[in-house]
Amino acid sequence: MNTVDKTVPMARPSHDGQDTLPIGTRLHEFEVLRVLGAGGFGIVYLAMDHTLQRQVAIKEYMPSALVTRADGVIVSLRSASHAETFEVGLHSFINEARLLAQFDHPSLVKVHRFWEAHGTAYMAMQYYPGSTLKDARRAMNHPPDEAWLRGVVEPLLGALEVLHGADVYHRDISPDNILLLPEGRPVLLDFGAARRVIGDRTQTLTAILKPNYAPVEQYPDTGMRQGPWTDLYALAAVARFMLTGQAPAPSAARAVHDEMRPLAAADSSPLAGVSAPFLCAIDWALAVRPQDRPHSVQVFRDALNGDFAPPYSSMWTCFEASLPPPAWRAGNAAAATSVPDFEPGRPVAPSALMRSSPSPRWRSRAAAAIAATALGVLALGIWAQSARVTDAASTSAPTPARHGPLVEPIRGAAMHSGPRQVCAERGAVAMPMCMSRECRKPSFREHPQCLQLRREATARQQQQMAR
Repeated sequence: MNTVDKTVPMARPSHDGQDTLPIGTRLHEFEVLRVLGAGGFGIVYLAMDHTLQRQVAIKEYMPSALVTRADGVIVSLRSASHAETFEVGLHSFINEARLLAQFDHPSLVKVHRFWEAHGTAYMAMQYYPGSTLKDARRAMNHPPDEAWLRGVVEPLLGALEVLHGADVYHRDISPDNILLLPEGRPVLLDFGAARRVIGDRTQTLTAILKPNYAPVEQYPDTGMRQGPWTDLYALAAVARFMLTGQAPAPSAARAVHDEMRPLAAADSSPLAGVSAPFLCAIDWALAVRPQDRPHSVQVFRDALNGDFAPPYSSMWTCFEASLPPPAWRAGNAAAATSVPDFEPGRPVAPSALMRSSPSPRWRSRAAAAIAATALGVLALGIWAQSARVTDAASTSAPTPARHGPLVEPIRGAAMHSGPRQVCAERGAVAMPMCMSRECRKPSFREHPQCLQLRREATARQQQQMAR
């Protein structure tokens, strides 16, 4: 039975003016000890579980715009017109608690139980001492290094992988919604489901999302599908905030005119302790368009580790600075002059090529990359056309004819089963893109024609960068 200690003072306003439960209030076996935090949609208390003799965190559903507190404990509506919205938010709060209780991961908040009482609802969670990631960054004098940031990002990726495996998306990742425990482990807090549904019904944009960390598909009426890429954008935005100390520009503004400079293009010393593959992966996940981002946790993880080359994201900087994965992980300085293979013809997001920068060096590098891409497509088109003529001649000539400058002669069965033969009916312009697509397939990836294409593309890239 729920009881209230009548010797304690009545409800008092919290730091943001919201009424909180009196200290000493009993909620079943839980006794309220103090307020941990309060917002516009809920209040979190530190409480003692007298049954199991442990401290827990209790979250109370308390949308201050819709309800107030009467008699110290009971929650009542401010207006009868708010009844439907309050009930919808209440059900969303309970469903979120039920959902969280299903998952068990060290970086996901653990819900012990939930219940309805006093005209509202509560969830009892594991108590995590620590500070938010936002507060932790404010306390830093310098940006964290890559090892520290990986210690935060990788556990959160594991938590997201668990959620996404159950077709659940968090959609509320931000520095103030990630708790950093004393030992350094991050914990992703609640989903903010009640806040979103109430915001949606009241048409309050700031209640639905956090503009600096929410991708464009979370804005109302965009018609864009949400998925793992939605959470990856928010997590990358958090990583950028930790590195720069500033929240990223809202995605809605970036969709109109993107002035956010890629991290991988930064020449300043504060990011010197972070590898190019790591920065490139963050830039990739921060693409404005959902289709331009990594679409799974594993792909994003591989990009962070340098095992997968992002298809864009400041490509001139990434290709110039990135090292083959074994070399840069081992810190092999001798390999610093090498450039890893990449697949020509990968899609390049327009936003990555059109970002503005006050640096003339950065603009000239961008222009060089665009010119290199155009020259590469033109060269591949010329080669493709000449190769088709050579193929026709080679069937009747006793001696193999010389091929174009990009691909060495290939004889035997491989000559008749390569990507060039598959794309033989394409025109001079379409054939290079066709071959690029075929070379990404497992059946052709190691084909001599594809290997030579990658070598030649890498050589062109090196020549352009040397200029």
